[in-house]
Amino acid sequence: MSLVLHFHPLSSYCHKVLIGLYERGTPFEARVVDFSQPQAREQFEALWPTAKIPLLVDGDRAVPETSIQLEYLDAHYPGPSMLPAEPEARLEARLWDRVFDQYVMTPMQKIVADRLRAEGEKDPRGVANAREMLAMAYGLIDGHMAGRSWAAGEAFSLADCAAAPALFYAGIVAPWGEEQGALGAYFERLVARPSVARTLAEARPFFEYFPYRELMPARFLEGA
Repeated sequence: MSLVLHFHPLSSYCHKVLIGLYERGTPFEARVVDFSQPQAREQFEALWPTAKIPLLVDGDRAVPETSIQLEYLDAHYPGPSMLPAEPEARLEARLWDRVFDQYVMTPMQKIVADRLRAEGEKDPRGVANAREMLAMAYGLIDGHMAGRSWAAGEAFSLADCAAAPALFYAGIVAPWGEEQGALGAYFERLVARPSVARTLAEARPFFEYFPYRELMPARFLEGA
């Protein structure tokens, strides 16, 4: 097997690619990156100097960036495509992939990272801005998902791979309102999806290290 995913089970961006791999049924080797070990970090940086996970390695080719990784799988490996065939739906999938990454995943990570900072290094204004961005994104997603099952087209796609981990973690640190019913229903469809459920189950032993673990719904901690 030449396809290797360098990842960490707690990482939201790694979840995005894992979901795509499981959706497609693509065989791969999973290698956990332990950045606490200097030698492991040095070896990983030799593969990709930004040291960002996940990193997909196919033989002697390193493929960075989650959206590119999923499109790479479509281009080089058999399995259900993560991009719709119809051009307009394909553009929509790419758009909503960006929405979930930039306006849900990014502010969520800002909030989580701030909790790990020392007291004198915290950024309350930045966290407030992140929460405002999430509130805007929730309204945008709720309106978009009204009457839809998936984010783009009629089938599960790249956009839904991005949505699942983004909404999973964002919903813990900044829950959306009960009035945002379309968003809430979409999230329930996502976590019920076998590829997403498998990814979360594999991450469960690591949830104790999530900085907002005390806010995580009990249903996701069962068996931990």
